[in-house]
Amino acid sequence: MDRIARYAVYYTPREGAFAFLANQWLGRDPATGNDLPQPVLAGIGDPHGITAEPRRYGFHGTIRAPFRLAEGATEAAAQDCVASLAARLSPVVCQGLQAEVLHGFVALTPLGCEAALLDLGAAVVEATNPLRAALTEAEIARRRPDQLSPRQRELLHRWGYPHVMEEFRFHLTLTDRLDDPEPVRAALEGFFAPVLPRPFVIEDLCLFGEGQSGRFQLLHRYALTG
Repeated sequence: MDRIARYAVYYTPREGAFAFLANQWLGRDPATGNDLPQPVLAGIGDPHGITAEPRRYGFHGTIRAPFRLAEGATEAAAQDCVASLAARLSPVVCQGLQAEVLHGFVALTPLGCEAALLDLGAAVVEATNPLRAALTEAEIARRRPDQLSPRQRELLHRWGYPHVMEEFRFHLTLTDRLDDPEPVRAALEGFFAPVLPRPFVIEDLCLFGEGQSGRFQLLHRYALTG
């Protein structure tokens, strides 16, 4: 991979039917970086135009949002940090996943594990924060602080992202924001139904890197063994 601009800690599924179908839907495999042919679903048509943003990131659920390394921090330090976290944190077991509309886009959201996910997210955010460079004014502006709650603005300045701690909502994004997302949600619900894991288990922390192209790729996978 070329020089990395930002790092992130994500969940992405291990190889299997779920990962295969999700990567196919978005049109890219984040482990290899290779583009994939996308399926055409009845009622949706060509999905390429409604999956641009999630394709760039690869199929994932955010645990620590992308950040630039602080001065003096290295990729090796990031690897050590995430490896240490994975060694002491336990897998999160959820009842399953459901297709849902969130703020105009379609995502898969977990069922029955909110408290455990909040704990996982908080632990990862706290441990990785020393690696994170301070936000620039431009980065803060991109988060549209005028549209955030006072608490979210506080979290943005403290942790570099507004949707952390009690504001954290784990999800696996499937589309861009859409004018009429419900028909797409319904189609994707049927598309993914045969492969959605029950239970759904977050069993790894995955370190991703953003290349100069703006695309994110899986760098390392660490099993949660605590």
